[in-house]
Amino acid sequence: MNHNPEETSPQLSEEQAEELMRSLLHKEGTWVDWGKTCQQLQKAGYNNQTIFEKTGFQASQQNLIIVAAQVYNSLLNSEAPEDLLSYCRGPKSDVLYELRILNQNQREIVAHLAKDKNLDHMETRDVAKTFQTFSLMPQLPPGFTLHPGDAMAYQCWKQAKQKKDLQERTRSIAKGLKYAFSNSAREAIEKLLSDFTLTPEAKAPLMPLYRVQDQEEISRIVPLAGTLPLSREQVVGVEKIETISPFNYVNYTNTGSVVPLPSWQSVLKAVDPVAILCQSDRLPQSLTGQPEEVLVLIDRGITQWNDQSYFLVEEAGELTFKWFAESPSISLLGQVVIVLRPKKIFDENNLLEPWQMDD
Repeated sequence: MNHNPEETSPQLSEEQAEELMRSLLHKEGTWVDWGKTCQQLQKAGYNNQTIFEKTGFQASQQNLIIVAAQVYNSLLNSEAPEDLLSYCRGPKSDVLYELRILNQNQREIVAHLAKDKNLDHMETRDVAKTFQTFSLMPQLPPGFTLHPGDAMAYQCWKQAKQKKDLQERTRSIAKGLKYAFSNSAREAIEKLLSDFTLTPEAKAPLMPLYRVQDQEEISRIVPLAGTLPLSREQVVGVEKIETISPFNYVNYTNTGSVVPLPSWQSVLKAVDPVAILCQSDRLPQSLTGQPEEVLVLIDRGITQWNDQSYFLVEEAGELTFKWFAESPSISLLGQVVIVLRPKKIFDENNLLEPWQMDD
């Protein structure tokens, strides 16, 4: 390519930007170059719609290759072997995108596994999430090592012990043997071929999900930290609001935002609440319907683990919501109190039609 996609300065002349757009339109270089170029253009102030119109790269594709290129750079910086880098350029942008949730060391070892097992992006996503959760366990299960293959093997081992159906149990065992990295992990799974003892499955609790229907007579005002992605400091550093009874008015001197919430018992009981906005598809459990913005209320006063709640935690430098079947080794930043959907209006335009108005 005739340009330098690694240029970090956001300043671009119109001629430079047009040249970058032209190179994307003709797909010059590798997908890594495309990702770096898209990021350079976005940093220079070009929105994803403008880039799409001039290059044909849709917004979702821009996001994927930008993030995947960042993951590739981290592998490059960690001096990953050339055969692995060549595999990643293969192109495997969709596979590398799934490694974004891991730290630098974890990314390389999972990338090796994806290469060796010829995993697609869905399988890689499963491995990445499983390995991330597995690495947070305060103590590794007997026989399983800190390797993504053993993490998958342990997940399959647990699933097999919970299956009554013989075919489902056999499929879990076969999948575990496919991924098992250590001999001890393989032996643990092979024992299930003769040991049919069942272990009750630990199920995640239902999300505390509500939808606003009617305006409550009195609202509770809570501070709003912002919209994900957020840093730990952006949530921990939010000033606590003291409400004054009986009308829940507040004296608030902070420069941040606040949000009124219905006076439900769970909201009123929160000791140190803070609200966070995010898209519903970032929640640990998928919700029905199209993704929409939801408000998640966190109680920073509750940081003691229990298996009936979700918690706000920091992983790979980003905040996320998770449920833990066992006490995790990482610190909990607060318990999820409620997940609030916006009030649903089926057709706002119909409200303006005279024939639907009350006399």
